[in-house]
Amino acid sequence: MNIAGSLPTVTATQMAEIDRIMLQDLGVGSLQLMELAGHAVASFARAHLLDNLPLGKRIVVLAGTGGNGGDGMVAARLLTAWGAEILVITTRAVEDHTGFALHQLGILQRWGLPIVDGSIDNPAPIPGDIDLIIDGLLGFSLEGNPQGTAAVLIDAANAASAPVLAIDLPSGLNATTGEIGSPCIRATTTLTLALAKTGLGENGAEAVTGDLWLADIGVPLAAYARIGIPLSAALFAARPFLQLSTRRPA
Repeated sequence: MNIAGSLPTVTATQMAEIDRIMLQDLGVGSLQLMELAGHAVASFARAHLLDNLPLGKRIVVLAGTGGNGGDGMVAARLLTAWGAEILVITTRAVEDHTGFALHQLGILQRWGLPIVDGSIDNPAPIPGDIDLIIDGLLGFSLEGNPQGTAAVLIDAANAASAPVLAIDLPSGLNATTGEIGSPCIRATTTLTLALAKTGLGENGAEAVTGDLWLADIGVPLAAYARIGIPLSAALFAARPFLQLSTRRPA
């Protein structure tokens, strides 16, 4: 399935294999990929959603416990360095995180960023007067409907008036089939990473993706070739972001 012209897409299984190739075969670690993805998210938000001036802008980052949450935490750190006022809302208490998400949270704590436990036992409403919500709750490995705190925060984001930037795909959308979960983020803009996920062009997914953009996160052509996807080096040669479609969420 192609979303924009001849540009191929990847399923969740293919993207997981690309991640494996990057880590095991090409020596690019998960933390490195997370930093690259988070930098792409922050840079895109600055250029396309914050008028190239994040100074003083109020941004809420919704962060899950997986890779998308880590990407969002990296973006939060960079946007803070560029002068934005950031609130990070997590799906678990800090002490309940593990792995890379815990590592990124530890950095945010050292930087003094406000981090709120958004768990159901301690609900954290999204402030009303904000400029942007970044959705880093759930990633391409999701199967079924969002549950627990993630579902609560999805509903809160959808009820807010601020624009929503979804990292890779809206939380709640199946990356392969395009099935829209209940609930599912209704994004203003989706910044999909590396290659667009197949589900972004299936089953009416345009109802929740908003404007769809593609970001370069440094995946080499060799990684795509190993899963049978030929790409040209010209894809991101001139710019780091490509607009794939203009859509409006329902």
